[in-house]
Amino acid sequence: MSSKQRVVSGMRPTGKLHLGHYYGALKNWGSLQDTYECFYFVADWHALTTEYAHPQIIKESIHDMVIDWLALGIQIPKSTIFIQSSLPEHAELYLLLSMITPLSWLERNPTYKEQEQELKDKDIHTHGFLGYPVLQAADILIYKAHKVPVGIDQVPHLELTREIGRRFNFLYREIFPLPDALLTETPKILGIDGRKMSKSYNNALFLSDPPEIIKEKVSQMFTDPNRKRKTDPGNPDICNVYTLHKLYSHPDDVAIINRDCRVAEIGCVECKKKLTPYLVEFLAPIQERREYYARHREAIDEILAEGNKRAQGIARQNLKEAREAMGI
Repeated sequence: MSSKQRVVSGMRPTGKLHLGHYYGALKNWGSLQDTYECFYFVADWHALTTEYAHPQIIKESIHDMVIDWLALGIQIPKSTIFIQSSLPEHAELYLLLSMITPLSWLERNPTYKEQEQELKDKDIHTHGFLGYPVLQAADILIYKAHKVPVGIDQVPHLELTREIGRRFNFLYREIFPLPDALLTETPKILGIDGRKMSKSYNNALFLSDPPEIIKEKVSQMFTDPNRKRKTDPGNPDICNVYTLHKLYSHPDDVAIINRDCRVAEIGCVECKKKLTPYLVEFLAPIQERREYYARHREAIDEILAEGNKRAQGIARQNLKEAREAMGI
C-alpha cells in the first residue's frame, strides 16, 4: 500500500485536446506523479451530461485522449489511468450519495448557471446534468482522495464534494476523508478569437495540429484591439500572441518583442510569424510520441485494462464500507 497521499482527477472525452487542456490540467498532472499516488480517469459518464444526443464522439475520443495524456508525460505505473464507466462502483456510490444531497445544493451550483449560458445550443435541462456534482463527488470520495488538483475558479465545485462527504460522515459514520484543493497556477490561454479556448468555439490550437495548420491559426489570432495600424504603439500585456510568446519563445525574443511592440517597431503580422516556429517546435516531440502510441493502440488497451483493475479493487472496498455504514 502506498504511503503517498492520493490524488484523483478526470477529464471528459469530447474531442481533441488543445493547449488549454495542457495548461489547465495535464501539465500539472504530470508534475504530481512523483509526490502523490495519482489516479486519472476518463470521465465518459460526465461527457454524457452534454453529449447524450451524440454519444459516438465520446467513444471515438477515449483512445485519442489517453494517447495525448501519455504523449504529455503521464507515466505508467506512476499514475493509474482508467475509464469511469468501466467501474459500476462509481454509479452505485453516486446513487447512494444522491439520496442524501439536498436539491438546493445542486441548484445553486455556479457551474450549472454558467453552462446554461455557454451551451445554449444544447438542452442540458436533464436530471443527469443537474446531478453531475454528485457523480463528481462519488468519483473522488470512492478513492478516499486526499487532494484534487483544481484552479481557483473550481474550488466551489470541490467544496460541494466536501459538503456531500461531510453529510455522509455525519449521518452514518466517518468513512470518507474530505479532500483538499490542490491549487494550480495556470496561465490564461485564450483561443485565436480572444475567447476562452474551446472546441465548441472552434478557436483552439490542438496538440495534434500539424505545422501548416498552426501557422494558419496563429495568423488569424486576435492581438491588441487598440492597435489598428502597424504605426500604432501596442500593449503586449493585453495581447494573446504575446502571452504565447512568453510561454514558447526565447527570452531574448520576448524582451525584444515587448519593447518593439510598444514603440511600433514591429507589426502584428511579423510578431505572429516569429511565434509560429517556436510553437511548432514545442509540439513536435509531443506529436512524435502521439504517433508512436497511435501505432500501438493495443498498448493503450492494456494500460486501461490494468488501470481499471487497480482502481476497481480500491473502489469496491470503499463502496463496501459505505454500504455497511448505511446498513444496506
